[in-house]
Amino acid sequence: MPLDKLRYIAVEGVIGVGKTTLTDMLSKTIGTSVILEEFEQNPFLEEFYEDPRRYAFQTQIFFLLSRFRQIQELRQVDLFRQKIVSDYLFEKDRIFATLNLSEKEMKLYDGIARLMEKEVPVPDLVIYLQASTKRLMENIHKRGRSYEKNMDPEYIEGLNELYNKFFFHYSKAPLLVINTDEIDFQHSEREYQDILVEINHHEAGTRYYVPKKRR
Repeated sequence: MPLDKLRYIAVEGVIGVGKTTLTDMLSKTIGTSVILEEFEQNPFLEEFYEDPRRYAFQTQIFFLLSRFRQIQELRQVDLFRQKIVSDYLFEKDRIFATLNLSEKEMKLYDGIARLMEKEVPVPDLVIYLQASTKRLMENIHKRGRSYEKNMDPEYIEGLNELYNKFFFHYSKAPLLVINTDEIDFQHSEREYQDILVEINHHEAGTRYYVPKKRR
């Protein structure tokens, strides 16, 4: 679908894949508002990375409520007048919950999340940035966030597998899957323009884009 026809785009991907970067770039290209995950505001995040079992539920509920509040604000916006790009899809919160919560915690989480999901609008397009765990870890180390310094590669590997499984079955909105292992759209105008071409050509269902290797 042509970019000028899209009112609500959600960019997704595992930690470190570049979803916030692409969100910002798209917003500048098409002149949209931006909704970003509030990572820095989560008071439990650093403790979670140090002791996941102890702080998983608090961290998860904070993110769930934060994202829902942002989406509620989105619903109050007239999408026929204002376009929006977000660096997350609300339903993906369940991926982290599945990985991090105990069975009892998951039951409680599930009851809350299902009520919220009924109130969440569906994007016109979802872009899933895909990458290998090796590439994700390289990106995480490069950006050097203090609370990510002890990130466990096995955790990222498990998260990556769940993301791929989730988006393999995703069908609520048109989905564009982009393999980012061999590209750097942040620093290559040509590679970024190639992504814009893919967005413009995508109408419905799932479309896979595997860029050529960089030279």
